[in-house]
Amino acid sequence: MDSTVWTWIWVIGTFSLYFGIAIWARAASTKEFYVAGGGVSPLANGMATAADWMSAASFISMAGLISFMGYDGSVFIMGWTGGYVLLALLLAPYLRKFGKFTVPDFIGDRYYSKTARLIAVLCALIISFTYVAGQMQGVGLVFSRFLGVGIEWGVVIGMVVVLFYATLGGMKGITYTQVAQYCVLIFAFMVPAFFISFQMTGNFVPQLGMGSQGADGVYVLKKLDNLLVDLGFTEYTKGSKTMMDNIAITAALMLGTAGLPHVIVRFFTVPKVSDARKTGLYALIFIAILYTAAPAISVFARTNLIETTQNKSYEEMPGWFKNWEQTGLLAWSDKNGDGLIQTSPGSAIQGNKPVFEENLGIHGERVFSNVETANNNELYVNGDIMVLANPEIANLPAWVIGLVAAGALAAALSTAAGLLIVISSSISHDLMKKVLKPNLSEKGELRAARIASVVAVCIAGYFGINPPGFVASVVAIAFGYAASTFFPAIFMGIFSKRMNREGVVAGMIAGLLFTMIYVLKFKLSGIAGFTWVEGVFGSNSKEDWWFGISPEGIGFVGMIINFIVALTVNRFFPAPPLEVQEIVENIRIPSGAGEAVAH
Repeated sequence: MDSTVWTWIWVIGTFSLYFGIAIWARAASTKEFYVAGGGVSPLANGMATAADWMSAASFISMAGLISFMGYDGSVFIMGWTGGYVLLALLLAPYLRKFGKFTVPDFIGDRYYSKTARLIAVLCALIISFTYVAGQMQGVGLVFSRFLGVGIEWGVVIGMVVVLFYATLGGMKGITYTQVAQYCVLIFAFMVPAFFISFQMTGNFVPQLGMGSQGADGVYVLKKLDNLLVDLGFTEYTKGSKTMMDNIAITAALMLGTAGLPHVIVRFFTVPKVSDARKTGLYALIFIAILYTAAPAISVFARTNLIETTQNKSYEEMPGWFKNWEQTGLLAWSDKNGDGLIQTSPGSAIQGNKPVFEENLGIHGERVFSNVETANNNELYVNGDIMVLANPEIANLPAWVIGLVAAGALAAALSTAAGLLIVISSSISHDLMKKVLKPNLSEKGELRAARIASVVAVCIAGYFGINPPGFVASVVAIAFGYAASTFFPAIFMGIFSKRMNREGVVAGMIAGLLFTMIYVLKFKLSGIAGFTWVEGVFGSNSKEDWWFGISPEGIGFVGMIINFIVALTVNRFFPAPPLEVQEIVENIRIPSGAGEAVAH
């Protein structure tokens, strides 16, 4: 059987499992819909949290980014794993002790303000929509390559699947579906890693294989360094980003993790505070399996790509090259007319992605019209294909190729489902029940949550079809929004009895506006539907980055602005009421946590 047949087998099998779990665990109350009834075991919740956390950005895009960024890509590993430690140890147990459904719930009650709640709802929606766009994009990538479905239709299929089990089962259904999805995605990520590590180094363990010698007696990392230097690139083990940008991106990812509403809500699903801490420990172990293997996969994939394509004719290219070429995520332009594929520094195209012509080139390759002639690079590779194409490049068995596709879908859909719950609960619970319609019945609230999920997934699908960048890059921006809005509000809400509603509202608005304007200016200009941005905000050149910080790292600056504004405004207004200060004192006592309550 070929890889397409195996992919269908894996996808149909895993999707059937997800649907079955959703039907079995369908939600019958708002508590089951929002926090799975609050009775999930720490071990199951740890696996669900890991699946919720390891999105398409982790599975598909992170290793691809590291493949092309080398040392600079380490910011994603350090930021995302470090942030999870920060969240699990510093914030999650206290939020669980507070005993609410959502982050806007915490902010609204802690800061005794409907305005604060509304700002928090707005921030939750912006973060979640930005994040879920990356997941839908990842779903489209998998369907377009492995199942012969266009990216647009792939996104639509993903929307229907995730909508089914998210709206039917709510957090209860999602939790147990995510347990299954973690098993699928980690198996799919590690099996090809074992194969390729043994193939290249004779060592089955990829984390060790990356530092081992290959069959030619040369260390794998040294070999990749030599290959890149020969082609004119910077050594893989040396970075090109400024220290300021590396620090900013790492901090934005770390602090953004601690403010992500779809991850925080997972800690509300366990019975006790001690269980929230155990969830953090289990989840960190499950996450570490993938995150420690990603750098190795990055090295193996980049090495194999160079050795397979460099100075080879198009006619010599194996089937995987031409298959991926048809997706528009890989392309070749014979700039010097010698008939050989040659990779060198610089973009092979003008703009964000190839614009293909109708006719084929003289070698039979697809031709793109927006060729960048200022350099000699002839090969365009979208970083998001590296993990997905890696088994094909390494000529692994067809069943492994299909398994990777199923794992990528599991990673994308698990996170998308968690984000849909955040979006629907923010609208139905925090906006409608708590602000607009206080007398809304539980049945009406549940119906509103499901309707909100339908609207949310349609919006997410649009951005999945018209993405503003690579999956991991888009997701990194969502972390920046979380860092610049929620992290200061949550941190000060737990550890400062003096912080009042006026301060936190001013801080969140300042952090959000600063970060959004920067992202609009440097990230969305030139993207379909956003061409107006450059006219409003001016040039979007890298040379114009403020403080030399990229859009992925600007959330760190937004967080600092949030803290400064909040602490300044706080001094001009009265301290919170005594009962609020007593709540703050109480949630810092790690004992006697009650159940999460809706009212």
